[in-house]
Amino acid sequence: MTELTGFTHLYSGKVRDLYAPLGPDGRVRDDHLLLVASDRISAYDVVLDPPIPDKGEILTRMSLWWFDQLADLVPNHVVSRDVPAAVRGRAVLVERLAMLPVECIGRAYLTGSGLAEYRVSGTVCGMPLPPGLVDGSPLPEVLFTPTTKAAFGEHDEAMSYADVEAAVGTDRAAEASRLTRAILARGNAIAAERGILIADTKVEFGHRSGESGLVLADEVLTPDSSRFWPADQWAPGGPQPSFDKQFVRDWLVSRAAGWDRAGGEPPPSLPDEVVERTRAKYVEAYERLTGESF
Repeated sequence: MTELTGFTHLYSGKVRDLYAPLGPDGRVRDDHLLLVASDRISAYDVVLDPPIPDKGEILTRMSLWWFDQLADLVPNHVVSRDVPAAVRGRAVLVERLAMLPVECIGRAYLTGSGLAEYRVSGTVCGMPLPPGLVDGSPLPEVLFTPTTKAAFGEHDEAMSYADVEAAVGTDRAAEASRLTRAILARGNAIAAERGILIADTKVEFGHRSGESGLVLADEVLTPDSSRFWPADQWAPGGPQPSFDKQFVRDWLVSRAAGWDRAGGEPPPSLPDEVVERTRAKYVEAYERLTGESF
């Protein structure tokens, strides 16, 4: 955590730190937050060591780029990119919103936990899918598969659409579903032109006090919140190469790591090669998507 003049630290999650600005009287303002992306990386709900150099800046710059691409679909929480020098490049001043207690997940391809469920029941989040799909198959349409927003150290749990309606109301549930699916569809339309497939993504929404419309918050369509696959290597039927932290997950469950996820022991430190290759994948994803050099 970094001490920042004019701000007070509120909370640190697995990979982000939240600060509130102080007014001239030294009191905490309730209208804005400073969202700082660290270089920490997490997998399987644990923070790993060491961090990935430049990761926080890559995710911040990528989210800001995507916010611009999605501006006609949904408003976002960005207020200013003018932030303290100590966190410049990896922080943004944002609106303080009432956040939905839901992780809004969209899926365009079958993989991960959705694949595991499909193999057992032919469904994803209880929604029936055609027979014969395999790991990496495109879904007939983008699915909205929400989960709970678990506290740090706990696991998100799948939610039914009825659960979401009970949590946020019928209108906001419908809007969260529509926007999640629209964001992933727009993301894939743009990414496909740059040789990337976005298999799935997680987005978060909030709303302004007294308003019903949803506002896109946190991060959007980054390698931390999404699965990015190189289109020219896509081959349904098995795990896909990726530009995201799946590389880290794969190493953690490999024989080389020697880690038992269910054993209760902390994960091993990431080898230098894994750190360097993970950073390179994040940089390549950023450069491919935005057309900018990092």
